[in-house]
Parts: sequence; C-alpha cells; structure tokens
Amino acid sequence: MAVYTEVADDELARFVANYDVGALLSAKGIAEGVENSNYLLRAEKAFFILTLYEKRVREEDLPFFITLMEHLNARGVTCPLPVRNRAGEALGRLAGRPAAMVTFLDGMGVRRPAVAHCAAVGEALARLHVAGRDFPMRRRNGLTVDAWRPLFDRARDRADEVSPGLGARAAVALAELENNWPADLPVGVIHADLFPDNVFFIGSKLSGLIDFYFACTDCLAYDLAICLNAWCFEPDASFNLTKGQAMIAGYQRVRALEGAEIAALPVLCRGAALRFMLTRLVDWLNVPAGALVRPKDPLEYDRKLSFHRRVASAGDYGLAR
Repeated sequence: MAVYTEVADDELARFVANYDVGALLSAKGIAEGVENSNYLLRAEKAFFILTLYEKRVREEDLPFFITLMEHLNARGVTCPLPVRNRAGEALGRLAGRPAAMVTFLDGMGVRRPAVAHCAAVGEALARLHVAGRDFPMRRRNGLTVDAWRPLFDRARDRADEVSPGLGARAAVALAELENNWPADLPVGVIHADLFPDNVFFIGSKLSGLIDFYFACTDCLAYDLAICLNAWCFEPDASFNLTKGQAMIAGYQRVRALEGAEIAALPVLCRGAALRFMLTRLVDWLNVPAGALVRPKDPLEYDRKLSFHRRVASAGDYGLAR
C-alpha cells in the first residue's frame, strides 16, 4: 500500500481545518502509486486527495508541480487543482512531510486499454503540450539520457540475477542511445509518466489526468514515446499497431508532429523503454525488508526495448504516411 507515512487522526483533522472545506469526515489510504503517501479525504464540502511527499520528491520542485496544475486547469486541461488554505498557500507540512490537497477527479484507470482509450490519450497529451506552451517555469528532467548511466551502474553487477544477459543488453542499448540521442527537437512541459493508472476514464470518455510529479521540461515527442510504450503493447509484449495508429492520430489532431520528431520517434521510444527498465531494475534489486509496495517488473520494458530495436521508422508505430 502506498502510504509510507501514517498520520494520526487528530493531526490530520487539524491540518484540514486550515482549509475552507468544512470538517473532515473520513480519511482512507490509497494503495495506488509508489512515490508518495496518498489519502482520500471526505470533507463536508467535497472529496479531496491529500499527498504527503516522500524523500524521492525534492521539496524545491513542489512549486513547479503545484503551479503547473493550476496553469493547466486554467487552460482547460482536466487535472487535479491544488487547494489553497486560508493563508493562500497550496503547500503545507504534515507529519514532518511537505503536503498538499488537490481536488478529487471522478473516473477510473483502465487495466486493458482499448483503441478508443489510446486515441483519447494521444489527444489529451497533445492538449497538455499545447496548454503548456506559455508556462513560464522550467524543470530539468532528472531521468533523461544523462541520468541513465548512473542508474545502470547501480544495477550492473546484479542485473543478470533478474534475467540472464540483461546487463549486457542494457549496456548495448545505453551506449547506442548516448551516441544517438536527438537534439534540437521541440521542447516544452511534458507529463513524463502518463501510464494507464494516471489517466481516468468514465466509460470510454477520458475524465482527467493525474500525478504530475515527474513533469518537467523536455522534448514533447519523448512524452509521446512514453505513452506508446505504456499504452500500445499487449501482455505478450507485442506492439498493437492499431492502438499506435489511434494514439498518434489523436495526438496529431491537436498538434502536428514536426519532421524531426517523426524521424526521432524510434530512438525516443527506445530511450523511454530503457528509462523505465532501469528505474524498475534499481527498485527491483533494492526492495527494503518488509516493504508493502511490490516493485514493477523491469523485464516488461526489456521486452519492449527488444521490439523497438527492430523498428525501422515511425511508420512501424502507426504513423500515417
């Protein structure tokens, strides 16, 4: 369960009393998510999500995340809106952690995305990118290509405990990406973690985007590559071309990809696969004793990386010629 910091009832009630939301009626820990402690709060006026930011989130980055959600909301992107307390502050402290309350979004994540879900995600991602064009703040991506070798070094000696040959495969992929990572692509605000559990649907209609705590300034097409990895593969690791077509077409209905982005898409997809394989691998090899959160399987992204290494062009992902 993703509640790393337990909060006493009276301490939680005092924290909520600083907000104009009425009395706290109930609080329940949320199992989803692996980075922070999350609670579903029911107050007299509405439901809210309370997040306590754990050590993997840098406190100095929190104003970027908070301000970005406010900016996107103001431009029609449906995402949680930070709730400011009576002093006008969106960030507080609770149980020794930075903490924030955001509005609750209706909907559910999908476990088995269909073609229509992929199309909706592509369109929503492009709308996020367009809405972020005039966002004035910048945050460096701490998990881009220059961060992958330090991650690999942390896992290199034990990678083959997870799968024979995994260390060698990762080393080859990393060297290729370091030598061929594209430059001078369009840059802006990206979500960087738009997995199925971070997108809500009501039926087939997309109802909101959540979890902006990896958001940063980076290549826009890299965000699309992350989504192609996260949404368009089947459980047997085969790429679903119909889903890829739907996602890319949905994206381009809002924002057309430039020629350089199209040419770079295979490399960006390989990079996205390696990034998530490495972070999962490090977590897999460093599970603390008694941990309640099960780390995600790094081999899922090893298999995806194997597919991307055979891709010749963006057409193999479903880009219409």
